[in-house]
Amino acid sequence: MLSLNGDMSFIKTIIICLIILIIANPNRAYTQSLNVKDHGAIADGKTDCTAIFQKALNEAGRAGGGVVEVPAGKYRINGHIRIPANVTLKGVFTVPPTARIGNFEFHKGSVLLTDADRGNENGEPFIRLDGNNACISGLAIVYPEWNQTNVPPVPYPPCVFSQDTCNVGIQDCLLLNPYEGIRLIRAHRHVIRNVNGYPIKRGLYVDECYDIGRIENVHFWPFGVNYDAENPYCKWINLNGIAFEFARTDWQYVLNTFCFGYGIGYKFSSSAHGSANGNFVGLGADSCQKAVLIEQAQPPGLLFLNGEFVGRWNSSNSVCMEISTNVIGKVSLANCSFWGPIDKCVWMRSPSGQFTANACNFVQWDISNIGSPAIQLDAGKAIIQGCTFGQDKLHIMVETNFKSAIIIGNQATAGLRVLNNAGKNTILSLNEEDPIQWSDLAKANYKLIIGMDGDSRYLINWHDPEHSDSDFRWTTDSSKLVLPVNPKMPYKIAIRARVPAQAVSLSSGIYVNNKMITAISNGITSFYLPPVKTNKIVLELKSNPWIPQKISPTSKDPRKLGIQVFEVSLSGPVKTNKVFLANTGQWLT
Repeated sequence: MLSLNGDMSFIKTIIICLIILIIANPNRAYTQSLNVKDHGAIADGKTDCTAIFQKALNEAGRAGGGVVEVPAGKYRINGHIRIPANVTLKGVFTVPPTARIGNFEFHKGSVLLTDADRGNENGEPFIRLDGNNACISGLAIVYPEWNQTNVPPVPYPPCVFSQDTCNVGIQDCLLLNPYEGIRLIRAHRHVIRNVNGYPIKRGLYVDECYDIGRIENVHFWPFGVNYDAENPYCKWINLNGIAFEFARTDWQYVLNTFCFGYGIGYKFSSSAHGSANGNFVGLGADSCQKAVLIEQAQPPGLLFLNGEFVGRWNSSNSVCMEISTNVIGKVSLANCSFWGPIDKCVWMRSPSGQFTANACNFVQWDISNIGSPAIQLDAGKAIIQGCTFGQDKLHIMVETNFKSAIIIGNQATAGLRVLNNAGKNTILSLNEEDPIQWSDLAKANYKLIIGMDGDSRYLINWHDPEHSDSDFRWTTDSSKLVLPVNPKMPYKIAIRARVPAQAVSLSSGIYVNNKMITAISNGITSFYLPPVKTNKIVLELKSNPWIPQKISPTSKDPRKLGIQVFEVSLSGPVKTNKVFLANTGQWLT
């Protein structure tokens, strides 16, 4: 046991050692956590705090690293910020904040206000992650001069940028309406997590990432915008904006990301350095002109799991996934879903590429009723397996020069409908068949009730079914009936319809092989069709298109209509007391 004098001597020794350590390392005691307000930052949203922020960041960088804290408040930054290696600029948010029109909550918390390099897309980025392990977190970045009435939008440099770094991070941040959100060039092993915003021209861009980057829980949605699909600003983004773009990046990991209202949701491009491969889980793209555009992919391919893809609101030509002509890598879909105003769900165009879809759900497509398939296979190879199709329309089209299509084990309520122009290059097996079985006798005497369930398997380019006193559909200016027949059998065909005066023109009528067979009139129009060599005939109903809201001041119907059709019947020379109902496959007596 030490004496009292011994104890005092020991304590004095400890104190002297601590003093020496502090003198020898003057920064160690406080650079672990600096505070911009302690350095003189004024959070009034008006006073320029650029120099103060940068001074604190440089101080932490010289000390070998640290956290520069940004307390709640609005900080005006008229210049640019560089985050040194091993330094984090940290605000108060531990989840990504949001903002809505009429809700100014984004002015609370740690908010940086910037308009640096307004109008100069090629200027210095607002924040540069300037060294390894540089990071920003917990911040809301706001462009106060932004205005929704500026169309085209005013350009700016990237909001956050990093180049020639490793392990940089952006976490728990809101990027409110930057022109370009995040650009990463040779920023290996980047971590972008929990980021919200509505970047204008492009949300996130990655190129030359040669070691796995991770992007998680990024949500690009119209925060702070008075959204309307036809508003000029919103429409500009919806036709020109890109939410996520990946050029050369190896083993890219993307998890649970979402975008709304872009021209392209996810773009896979090719820079001078190459293209991407990686896995993409839980992607969401809503109201996008092209949810996914693949211009190129590395041979290891792009692996998509649990994706949800929706066409652009108010559009008629959205394609959810387009695989362009130059793609060489494989594109694999598993457990993905497609719905909304879509023309085609998937368009495979690459002669050198391969596409697979497994356990996917194709809910809606062919929004304009022009006969577009859910999956169009123009070139290359494809396997479609274990998928479901929600509409009674054309499901898959295989074009003439397609190398190999294996279509197996798919389901559709009225049977899988495949238009195969590739002959033996297409293998069809174990797919759900149409429950309606056509015998020669059924083809000899049947009727089709237009507008009743089960009619769409025979229709191309018609409006949706309606019901008043009876079922019906409106035609467009050119609608087609694809009708089963017995080869070499003549038919009497009758069509019951109502023909508005405004739908009549010299070219209005019923056509076969582009030749007018007869005009069509109110009530029942009957005509005879000579024998054909095929087991189907295509009747085209042409009329003068008209728009109800232009004809009647009380109408709000903007559709282009033709004639109103109720029923079609075909009868051959075979005598029978029964009529086959093409909608259901039942015999009527």
